[in-house]
Amino acid sequence: MNQHNQPEKNGKGHGSHGGNADGAVSGIVALSALELSAAIKNRDVSCVEVMASYLDRIDAVNPTYNAIVSLRNHDELMDEAERKDAELAKGDYHGWMHGFPHAVKDLAAARGLPTTEGSPLLKGMTAQHDEIFVARIKKAGAIIVGKTNTPEFGLGSQTYNPVFGTTVNAYDPGLCAGGSSGGAAVALATRMLPVADGSDMMGSLRNPAAFNNVIGFRPSFGRVPCGPSPEIYFGQLGVEGPMGRNVKDTAMLLATMAGFDARIPLSMKEDPQPFSGSLQADLQARKIAWLGDFSGYLTLQPDILSLCETSLEHFENLGCIVEPVTIDHPMDKLWRTWLTLRHWLVAGSLGPLYGPIENRAKIKPEAIWEIENGQGLTATDVYQASIDRSAWYQTVADLFNRYDYLMLPSAQVFPFDAGIHWPGEVAGKSMDTYHRWMEITVPGSLTGCPIANVPVGFNSRGLPMGMQIMGPATGDLKVLQLAHAYDQASGWTKQVPLTNA
Repeated sequence: MNQHNQPEKNGKGHGSHGGNADGAVSGIVALSALELSAAIKNRDVSCVEVMASYLDRIDAVNPTYNAIVSLRNHDELMDEAERKDAELAKGDYHGWMHGFPHAVKDLAAARGLPTTEGSPLLKGMTAQHDEIFVARIKKAGAIIVGKTNTPEFGLGSQTYNPVFGTTVNAYDPGLCAGGSSGGAAVALATRMLPVADGSDMMGSLRNPAAFNNVIGFRPSFGRVPCGPSPEIYFGQLGVEGPMGRNVKDTAMLLATMAGFDARIPLSMKEDPQPFSGSLQADLQARKIAWLGDFSGYLTLQPDILSLCETSLEHFENLGCIVEPVTIDHPMDKLWRTWLTLRHWLVAGSLGPLYGPIENRAKIKPEAIWEIENGQGLTATDVYQASIDRSAWYQTVADLFNRYDYLMLPSAQVFPFDAGIHWPGEVAGKSMDTYHRWMEITVPGSLTGCPIANVPVGFNSRGLPMGMQIMGPATGDLKVLQLAHAYDQASGWTKQVPLTNA
C-alpha cells in the first residue's frame, strides 16, 4: 500500500489528527460529520489533514475489519485533498461534504472504480459512470476513496464474498458485520468514514446498523432515485439510503442523496432540503404501536425483546404514548409474498449472469436458489403476490390512522460467528432459508415506508442491537425527528467499540 508523505502543516504531522496504530481515536476522525464539515468550512482543519487522518485510520484498523475495499492510491487521494484546499482558498466551496473521504457501497457504480458486487464474475469490472446519488455526493464536495464491502450480489445479511473476503463486526472481530451494507456500517463504527451510503431490500441498512451500533435509514421508496439503470419501474423493493454515527449526520446525507431525477420517473419531486434543517419536534402525545415479535409469530434470541422494550421508556419520557399492538394479518402469507417477489426480481437481474453454464460454479448457492425459483414463477404468481403486498400495505395504512409510528426490533439474532454463512436456527427454531432469520425486516420492506434503525444497547456479551422506527408513506422527516430525539435521550450512539476507546 502506498504511503502518503506530505509536508507538515502548522507544525503537525499528517497523523496528528487521526487514529493511532493501537486503534485509539482522537481529533479529526472522532468528530461527527457535521462537526467535521464546520471545521473544514471554517478552515480550522485542512482537507489534507482530514484525508491524512482518515487514511491513517484506515491503515490502522481496516486490516482487522476488512470494511473498505478497492482503496485508491494514497498519493492520488492526498493530491485531490490539496486541490480541495486550493478551491476553498479561492472561495470555491462545493458543499457540506467538501473534502470528506467517502467510500461507496460496492453494489453502486462510482466512475473509475471497480464495481464487483462481491462476485468473481464481475471482478475487474470498472464503472464508466456514477450512480445518481454518487454524483450528488461528489457534487457536495466528497472525495471517493474506495468502496465498502458487501455480500455477493448483496444477497444475505452477512458480508462475505469470494472477491474480498469477510467484513467483521466492529464490537467483536470474531463475529459478523451484518449486511448487506456491512462494510459501510463497520467503517462508520470504527471511524474509517464520517458518513456512509448503503442500500436496503431486506434490512440491508437496518441490520448492519443494529449489529454495529450506528444509524441506518431506509427512505421511502422513490426518495433517493436508484439508477441510472436499464430497468426503472419494477424494482420497488430495494432502496438506497444513508448511514451515520448519529441521526443528524444521517439526515444530512439523506438531503444530499435525495431528490427527483427525470431519468427515474418514480422518484419523488419533494424538496429534500428540510432533512438538512432542524430535527426538533413536539413529540407530546405521539402514539407508537409496539409490534414486538408479532405476537409470537417470529422467533427471537433471548434479550432482544427486553433490550427494545427497555428502550421504549425513552420514548415515553419524550411524551410519546406506547401501546403493544396485535396485527390481524396472516404473517405466513406475507412471507410467501416476499419470497415470490424477491425470487422474481433476483431472477430478472441475475438471470443473464446465470445463463452460461460455466458461470454457475462461480455463483453462490443462495443466489442460484433465488434465480431458479424465480424462473419457475408464472405471471399469475407475481400478480397475486402484488395483490397480497397491497393488502398488507392497507393493513399498515389503517394502523397509521391510529398511530404515528410503528416499532419492532431490527433483527432476530445478535451478531454471530463470522465463519457461518447464516444461522440455521434461532432460539431452537430451524431457519428454512438463508434469510429467514431476517424475516423481521420484511413487513417494513413490503410497505415502502420510511424506517430508521436506532440502537437499543448491548446484551450481557457486549453485543449491539437495534430497533426499527417506521413512519407512514413519505413520512421520512417525521421518522428522523423521533429518531433524533431518541438518539439524544438514549446516548447509545456515543458508545464506541473498545478499539476506539
